[in-house]
Amino acid sequence: MTASNFFDTNVFLYVVSAAQEDAAKRAIAIKLISELDFAISVQVMQEFADVALRKKRLGVTPEEVRAMLTELSESYPVLSPTPALVIRALEISRRHQIRFYDSAIVAAAQELGCSTLYSEDLNAGQDYGASAS
Repeated sequence: MTASNFFDTNVFLYVVSAAQEDAAKRAIAIKLISELDFAISVQVMQEFADVALRKKRLGVTPEEVRAMLTELSESYPVLSPTPALVIRALEISRRHQIRFYDSAIVAAAQELGCSTLYSEDLNAGQDYGASAS
């Protein structure tokens, strides 16, 4: 279960967003998903469902959320959390002074051997050690 790229939640939120202000980012997200191999974690799936259903400006229905989650879980590598992954995320959070949930994304990307992590929540070009940067 490996991929070169790891996509954070925001990539998928832009894909489904009907908000006009997201149009440019939606085009980029769709291009990334269609052109790159990628992996995600269960955390990404959970965050996607939470935000997509909560932010009404996105215009996403529960059926669309379910369809996206089904497609992701059936078509791409998805990492489930483990106690060791949580501890590793805690260490990354402490070492790099980033929020725990962001460090959990970094830890998942590293666990999957991804060399690139696409996220709006982290610094571009930052090296977090191991595989993901």
